[in-house]
Parts: sequence; structure tokens; C-alpha cells
Amino acid sequence: MELEPFDLNLRHLRALSAIMARGSMSAAAEAVGLSQPALTQGIAKIETRLGIALFERHADGMTATAEGQLLAERSDAAIIHLAQSGRSGARGFVRPELLMTSTQLRAFLAFADAGGFARAATATGLSQPALHRAVREIEQICGYPLVERRGRGVALTAAGTRLARGVRLARSELVAALAEVLGEETAPGGSLAIGAMPLSRALILPRAIARFTAEYPRVRIDVVEGSWRELIDPLLDGVLDLTVGALRDEPPRGVAQLPLLVDRLVVIGRAGHPLAAEAAPSLDRLAAYPWIVGQAGTPLRGQWEALFTGRDLPPAPIECGSVMVIREVLRQSDFLTLLSPDQIAIESGNGILATIGPPLPQSSRTIGVSTREGWRPTRAQARFLELLRTASGIPENQ
Repeated sequence: MELEPFDLNLRHLRALSAIMARGSMSAAAEAVGLSQPALTQGIAKIETRLGIALFERHADGMTATAEGQLLAERSDAAIIHLAQSGRSGARGFVRPELLMTSTQLRAFLAFADAGGFARAATATGLSQPALHRAVREIEQICGYPLVERRGRGVALTAAGTRLARGVRLARSELVAALAEVLGEETAPGGSLAIGAMPLSRALILPRAIARFTAEYPRVRIDVVEGSWRELIDPLLDGVLDLTVGALRDEPPRGVAQLPLLVDRLVVIGRAGHPLAAEAAPSLDRLAAYPWIVGQAGTPLRGQWEALFTGRDLPPAPIECGSVMVIREVLRQSDFLTLLSPDQIAIESGNGILATIGPPLPQSSRTIGVSTREGWRPTRAQARFLELLRTASGIPENQ
């Protein structure tokens, strides 16, 4: 059976740093409120499950192995996520993160992901009474309701949603820990989850993935397509490791951005469009045709609006972020849109779509990577970031 992050005992994981700091099992046991035999047995169980030694035992104490130090650092980060999302200053315990168990967190996250007890039971094989009990126990520990009834169903409260994000981030840290201590080609869980915005540059991500899979042939890559709005919460929840696409001028709190390149935009229409033969159509001519535009608030929509600054915007009856849909509508109509030339390279080469006029002055968007602030990539994830930079034309040594 594949090892899952919450298969490991959280209380024993919390003790790793105490053992490292104090250099002995007895001193650490006293610090974390466990008996020495219980802690000794617990650490031995983790080592057996992982098949590695976390500590070197000496006559005068213990020192962490490289794997033990990595696991301790990631475990501490996981506990911090639980602390930041679980404390409220209400009637609960002062430090609820020290009392939550892996079993409780697994059950709570199953409910949060499934959106209901029945669906969570089906997804996990746990009984509904067991799920109810685990959620009630966490509510008692935290001192506030996590679930509320809505109509005929139940849903997370605002506090429950906040805690669910903390649990997902904690799980993400433990997944990374297993990847680092077991080796990223054998560790459980996907090593790289990428959010891909449909209007991002067409060639960067495929190039980086192709090179990455050549270097890490057994590491699974999960690519999730969506708009920025659809991908930002999974990124902040730790479900996605990074996203690739157009960057925001003001990213939300907790998001770090890494620019890769500036993407120049052009007007696109079908081959044979009435404007295709004109070398440089005027804005009046461009405004005479209907447009497909991005949703309000997206960089692409902003570029389109800036193109017609000081005049009435042309009709734009279609708001769409799907390149596939945009291409097909353009092919069968006189609609226009703004895109990168790379995104229609195949259609342009086959005589299906064409650029209308020259590249637009001052019409561009910055393409890059978004991650969570404080995100610490594993070795494979860091290598993928390097490959993205290389695919963008940035030398690896910069």
C-alpha cells in the first residue's frame, strides 16, 4: 500500500526537532509530553515505514541524519501551517495544532475536498460516523464550528475553509518531505502539479515538460488548465505547486511572481479576413469588426481596452479564455482577437488563421511563474523552474 503523508504520526513528527535540539530521546520526550519508551517506539516506527534512519545513535546522545533533518524541517513547516489556520483565540485550546491527529486531519480534508460526509465516505472508504466524529473532535480542539448546514446539505464555515487551506498546505509540506527523504522518483504523491493558463505562451511549458521528463522519467506531472481565477485558490491551498501564465500587476497576498518573458501581442483573424490584405489597418477599421476578448480583470482584456484608449470600444460579444474555442470561432467568422503569434503558429502555417497588421506597439503582457510566498521547492521542482527559465530564453546560470 502506498504511503500517504498522514499515515505518519503527527505527534512523533513534532518531536523530531526536539530530539535534534536536545540530542537525546529522554530530554525530547519530556519536552513534547511523551514517555521515553513511547517516543522511542514512535520514531522507530517512522524509520521502519520510510526504510531510512532519521538519527545516528551514540553513547552520548543522538544526531540527525540528513534525511532526519529534512523531515524535521518540513514537519515543522507543516505544523506552522496548522497553527496559522487553526488558532482563533476563542474557546479552543491555546495550541490546537499540537493536539490534532493525522487521522482527524485526513478525515477533515476528505470532507472538505468532497463537500459532504456521504461523498467523503465514498471517496475514502471511511464510515460516515467516523468522519462526523473526526470533524467534531477538531471543532472541540479549535473551539469553533467548522461545518454548518446549508439547505439540505452541509458546507464548511469560513473558519473551516481557512483550516482546510492550512491542512492542505501541511499535507503539501509532508509530501515534499517524503519526496526529499525517499527520492522523488519513488515518493508517494505527485511531485509536480502545474497550473497552466490557457492564454499563456504556447511553447514554454511543453518545452520545459519535455526536458523535465527526460531527466526525471518516473516523476508524475499533473497539469491543470484554467483561468487565473480558477487556479489561484488551488495554488494558495498547496494543491498546485506553481502556475504558468500572464502575471498580475498586483498579485494577491501570499503569491510570489517570477517574470520569464514579455509576450508581444498581435491582432488575429481568419485567413481571408477582409483586413488580412491590409498592411496596417487603422483603429477605425479594427473597430468595425466584432472581437473575442478575455474576461474583465485579465491582462489580455486590459491590453485590448488600452488598444482603443480614447474611443468607444468595438463590440465584443464573446468573452472567452479557451484558445481552442477562440481558434474555431475565428476560423468560421470575421471576429478578431488579441493573441501571441506562438498560439496560432500551426494554424498560421496551415493557412487557417493570420495576423492582421503588424505587431501592436506597447501591447504586451509579462509571462511568468506564480508560486506561494515561502514555497520551498524540492530538488525536482527547482529543476523544473530552471527548465522554464531556459525555455524562456534565460540562460541557466542567471
